[in-house]
Amino acid sequence: MIRKFVRLSLATASSACLLASLWSCSAMNIDKASAVKASSPDSPSQASSSHPGLLAAQSHDPGAKSAPVLDNDADLEPEEMSPVPLTPGQTGTMLEPEVNGPLPPAAQQLTEEQRRILSQKTGLDFGLDLFDSQEVERYFAYYTGPARESFARWLKRAQTQLPYVRESLAKNGLPQDLAMLPFAESGYNCYAYSWAGAGGMWQFMPYTARKYGLTVDWWLDERRDPRMATEAAARYLSFLNDMFGDWYLALAAYNAGEGKISRALEATDAEDFLDLVSQNNRLNRVMRLKAETQHYVPKFVAITKIFQNLEALGFEPIDWNVAPKLETVKVPGGTDLLALAKAGGMNWEQFHQLNPAFRRLVSPPNRQVVVAIPVNKKAPMLAYLEDPSARPHAGFIAHEVTKGDSLRKLARRYHVPQEIICQVNGAAAKDLQPGTQLMVPLSSTGEAVPSSPAVVQQQRNTRRIAASRANYVVRKRDSAWSISKKFNLSVKTLVEANGLSSAKEIRPGMRLNIPDATEQATKKTRAQAARTREQVIREPVTRESAPHEQATREQVTRYTVRQGDTIYSLSRRFGVTADALRSWNKIKGTDLRAGDSIKVYQ
Repeated sequence: MIRKFVRLSLATASSACLLASLWSCSAMNIDKASAVKASSPDSPSQASSSHPGLLAAQSHDPGAKSAPVLDNDADLEPEEMSPVPLTPGQTGTMLEPEVNGPLPPAAQQLTEEQRRILSQKTGLDFGLDLFDSQEVERYFAYYTGPARESFARWLKRAQTQLPYVRESLAKNGLPQDLAMLPFAESGYNCYAYSWAGAGGMWQFMPYTARKYGLTVDWWLDERRDPRMATEAAARYLSFLNDMFGDWYLALAAYNAGEGKISRALEATDAEDFLDLVSQNNRLNRVMRLKAETQHYVPKFVAITKIFQNLEALGFEPIDWNVAPKLETVKVPGGTDLLALAKAGGMNWEQFHQLNPAFRRLVSPPNRQVVVAIPVNKKAPMLAYLEDPSARPHAGFIAHEVTKGDSLRKLARRYHVPQEIICQVNGAAAKDLQPGTQLMVPLSSTGEAVPSSPAVVQQQRNTRRIAASRANYVVRKRDSAWSISKKFNLSVKTLVEANGLSSAKEIRPGMRLNIPDATEQATKKTRAQAARTREQVIREPVTRESAPHEQATREQVTRYTVRQGDTIYSLSRRFGVTADALRSWNKIKGTDLRAGDSIKVYQ
């Protein structure tokens, strides 16, 4: 296979500038994907005729001040996480294990029909060797066997998005087969988040999303908007293919980042993706391709082959006509979205399913946004926009200012940043005159409502009981999200079981009660403590302590530096001093480069 990618010397200034700007991250701390605003797509018939590919084989035709962005996107962590898919009105769900799990075990013997399907060529020109074909077979057997139910659920979920994805790829001159990437990334779940913070069905990291025009802030997460995210992915894939001239390398770069693949090619002088994988062990640990990236292409190929032969494999065919008929309208800043939904006879879950980018029940103030509304509900919803005062507020809480109120107190009470209260209420929020009414926007889960005195007392009682049954001690790098993932429960359950009003109340050193897992968690905690005691007694300290530290044995965490990281931001993130970070990693001054691997002792 001839590769059009022109190898550039890292010593040249132009190449250095290029690679410095090309940072993306996947689930392994690598940003991915550019984003551009959608324009009018071509018709389905044009998509199928102009760019024959996998989907074409189917017989169907189907100015204002920005909102505050908190450090490390802490506020962007989903407020309600669950190990299973959530209803559309909820904020987010973790990636399903079938999406981001390890390479499946070796496949059992496939039937003759399955082998025939597996041997067919896909829309892209893949020519995998025996090793990669074995991996493709394992994913093929996995998604048609043990993970069959999950794959069927993804297919059903994808039906409303596939027609537009197909149009967007055609408009950008890309093979239709690439519509399979969201299956590999998220199971076509626009509400999915990875542990690293990638979001949406195309799994963009916040930095890259903002870099290429998607808004990711307290009000909106446009990574969750299927249309905008699809346009972003189409542009990014076009860029990658132009850069490498090889779909193997382009797909690997989509997963790992173009900078990672470029540096690996430069170091190995590999000719293509398969050659690069075969030389992977020659690379140092920082440059080496992770297993996820090495398996990404075979996984994509397996999904593509399954999709081409759904009925032959016993899956239900795709219904290309299930997508709702929608019309987009511009709404002014500060629109009460819940009231707008109710004007059309919709609840929030129904409205949010059509507009998943919104993180609040109110649109951002001082800027217009586009909202999708059902064609058959257009009249009453437009009537509301003409006269919002005709309906009571639904997406706001009305707070009457009393003596002693301050922005800080109100922010803590309603779990809303002070900047947002000021942004929504203007001068009234600065003066805080008793008797003044302030409007506080609700989150998309409706969880910004302050607690009544009775609820507060109940939470205190629950907290007291939870403390007496505590079976887990929060560590430095723990968050409500990571703890809930570890013990297979939702953040909401964890918070309620411990009498907390917010997940952000969880702090290092706090003792928590893990519900429904008491015995397991207690045994695990005790076992870990016993192992630690044995190590401290039997093994000497293996590193020299910095002058400002005590000589203790600590856990080592390795972190890959991302674009925008600094010594000071990382020291705050890991709860250590900047001097300690420099000492452990022999860093002079503030010299950090994206892609470097650093050690953190905790």
